[in-house]
Amino acid sequence: MPQSNVPHDVEVLLRELNQDFMGWDDPPNRLLRAVERDELVLYAQPILALRGDGAFPMAEVLVRLQDDDAVFLPPGGFLPLFEHFQLMPKLDRWVARQSVARLARTPRVPRLCINISTQTLSDPAFVPELASELARSKVSPGSLVIEISEHDVLERPDVVTAFMASLRAMGCKVAISGFGRLSVSLSPLTTLRPDFVKVDGGLVRGLHSSQSSRKKLSAMVNLAKAVGFELIGEGVETDETLAQLREAGVDYAQGFGIQVPAPISLIIDH
Repeated sequence: MPQSNVPHDVEVLLRELNQDFMGWDDPPNRLLRAVERDELVLYAQPILALRGDGAFPMAEVLVRLQDDDAVFLPPGGFLPLFEHFQLMPKLDRWVARQSVARLARTPRVPRLCINISTQTLSDPAFVPELASELARSKVSPGSLVIEISEHDVLERPDVVTAFMASLRAMGCKVAISGFGRLSVSLSPLTTLRPDFVKVDGGLVRGLHSSQSSRKKLSAMVNLAKAVGFELIGEGVETDETLAQLREAGVDYAQGFGIQVPAPISLIIDH
């Protein structure tokens, strides 16, 4: 193992300063405490159906953390720490358990979408534990949509394929999120055949000014019809964009222009 060239006293100082920079004296234990003591809070953002009566058949589950000052931190304020300390599987399990518990209450939004991190894709215990939680709570696996990022689809195709197969075997739905930001080909969608594809928000917001964005979306709509998945437009901010998605044949839409994230009880409870 290579030796550090940094003097020991500087390493100690750096460690202390890093803790100050992160905002906590003992960041890993602080994060574990948040998970174990339910100091995290679920938020949700509804997903609008663009066909029919404009109902909200789905919602994406988001998470906030209550800081020591009773301030709710947004994801950017704590998710990088969970990632840095390799604790994302614990967080993903907590979100999954809480989401299943919400679905067990027969909410007015019948399907929840939860995001799975890169670290959790390699966690062999996640899917069996989720299956047990669904069975214990008597919740239909089809009411849960597991979102996998486009980045993971492109960078870890074999891992994603195996993970998706295990989810499908127990009946969960699968979505690929942020599609169109990195991909230069639609091939991953024909190979993986997800249930839902979330169109990247940057592409969606560019529809009004970019012919390239419009052509990309048109290609995705045509492939969705051929392969059999449904499209969700992300990052919708204006009525104009919403109308463009509906006209293009996109199935669902999500974004601040439809509804901002809010505590999950305000979104899905009766």
